[in-house]
Amino acid sequence: MIIGFIGTGKIASSIIYGIFKSKIKIKKIYISSRNRNIAKKLSKKFKTVEISSNNQKIINLSSTIILCVTPVVGRKLLPKLKFPKNKNIISLISTMKLNDLRKIIKCKNVCKAIPLPPIENRLGPIILNPSNKNAKKIFSYLGKIIEIKDEKISQSFWATSSLMAAYYEILNLSTNWLVKKGLNKKIATFYISELFFALSKDAVNKRSFGFKKLVAESQTPKGLNMQVLKELKKTKFYDKFILALNNVHKRMRK
Repeated sequence: MIIGFIGTGKIASSIIYGIFKSKIKIKKIYISSRNRNIAKKLSKKFKTVEISSNNQKIINLSSTIILCVTPVVGRKLLPKLKFPKNKNIISLISTMKLNDLRKIIKCKNVCKAIPLPPIENRLGPIILNPSNKNAKKIFSYLGKIIEIKDEKISQSFWATSSLMAAYYEILNLSTNWLVKKGLNKKIATFYISELFFALSKDAVNKRSFGFKKLVAESQTPKGLNMQVLKELKKTKFYDKFILALNNVHKRMRK
């Protein structure tokens, strides 16, 4: 298999790292030189990764092309390129709809995927829309695939994928709070990362119960968890959380 990446940012890098940690048989990976630092790091680490400053060359030499550019860059760059009909195209462009993309690149063999940075360690969900045999062949080695037929539904998953920075900021604030209370930063970081890892693992193991039950079970009457939850609700923290998701979702549907 020969894969070409148009755009070489964080998510492209994460996918490539995940590929080389998996058992996928890769003959060659071509990457664009758009982000020189990331591209050089990847080509230096992996012998089968080759940098090219010519995006058309990447398309011509690859059997599968993964589009990793931003929507703004995509609308400027993609119309200038030619995509042969026998190529498999996987788009990671968040706000560009499939029909619009197909018209721009004049190719119907296109699907959208929503991988997240933990794919680097072959972790996390990967949304595919629509079902695509070639994309499934690649991503089945890199995470848990969820196939979605309706693009409008897939947009909801794009919205929830925007929670990463907010989640990490909670970890960051919690760690900094411990440091201000006198803890060593290394110990504080270790504790918070292990705490949230354990909570996430527990949520995975108990997901069949429903998360509402976990919310209830993690509290005791007048306990510390109940206090924090009540105070956050009182400040409308969770209302603002849902509002942010709704606003991202509206942006996706434009």
